[in-house]
Amino acid sequence: MANLRRLGGGEGSLTRLTPRRGRGTTRRPVSESVPAYHAAVEHARRPSSPEDITAAARKSFDEAPDARLRFLLQRLVEHLHAYACEVGLTKAEWEAAVAFLTDTGHSCSDRRQEFVLLSDTLGLSMLVDALQSHLQAGVTESTVLGPFHVDGSPLRPMGSSIAEQEGSGEPMFVSGNVRGIDGQPLAGAVLDVWQNAANGLYAVQDPEQPFENLRGRFRTGSDGAFSFWAVRPVDYPIPDDGPVGRMLAATGRHPWRPAHLHLVVSATGCHPVATHLFDRTSPYLGSDAVFGVKPSLVVDFLAHGPHEPGAPEGWSDTWYSLERDFVLAPAET
Repeated sequence: MANLRRLGGGEGSLTRLTPRRGRGTTRRPVSESVPAYHAAVEHARRPSSPEDITAAARKSFDEAPDARLRFLLQRLVEHLHAYACEVGLTKAEWEAAVAFLTDTGHSCSDRRQEFVLLSDTLGLSMLVDALQSHLQAGVTESTVLGPFHVDGSPLRPMGSSIAEQEGSGEPMFVSGNVRGIDGQPLAGAVLDVWQNAANGLYAVQDPEQPFENLRGRFRTGSDGAFSFWAVRPVDYPIPDDGPVGRMLAATGRHPWRPAHLHLVVSATGCHPVATHLFDRTSPYLGSDAVFGVKPSLVVDFLAHGPHEPGAPEGWSDTWYSLERDFVLAPAET
């Protein structure tokens, strides 16, 4: 059997000595018989410069059958790679970012959505809201949904309270109308409402609160009117005991949000709107941790004495009221 030797073939290839009957040996390139050779050559041809790596990663999605998905991923590659190049991202920083995102995922549960919180605090949630808002004059403005919304809140009788626990806060009567941009009342419109308690926590955060405390849905009648009892919301910090909180602390940002009431208002044939009603007296209106404040959503919670008409039964202290209409745009706009 002929011995195998490394010889200088073309492009640095290996050459194998193979027996040939009656004539000793002949040289045959390894590339004809060894699959590993092809893999090695292909690896050597892979891109190594930043520009080539970006181009290759972008090209890898060329055959994605969904055009929108292809567009989104290719642009993501381009912008993500451009960011890494612009800031000179180090391996240690990349590892820290991966660990941060991993921790963010581990912090999520059926009661907490840390990724939504991250999106909110980076301003991405409000940016997407702005990109999606094609606001007609007079239509109620939207803002972030937030991480504490729960699907399937109980449908409550008109005029009833969303507070299921004593001590949830100072009573506040909320009323108004839901109408279209033509001014006509929207019968059967649904207001999905949720808020925090006097301790600053939402029910999904607080095991001491009933799970459905301070949330509920109300359906308007033929006149588009609605009314319900809530409590006056309070300023509160977003959850800052996880990775998002550590990010805020490391960058010198506070975690506070101005007091607000959450609503998603919807009606058949109309665009739904997720919105807030912010307390005008909050000191955090100009520095909301999630950038959610819009001037049109800042309102006055009117204070009333315990003996004024409409006071809640059995309440002997200040209570509040808020009257606010909501205007929805038709779905075709």
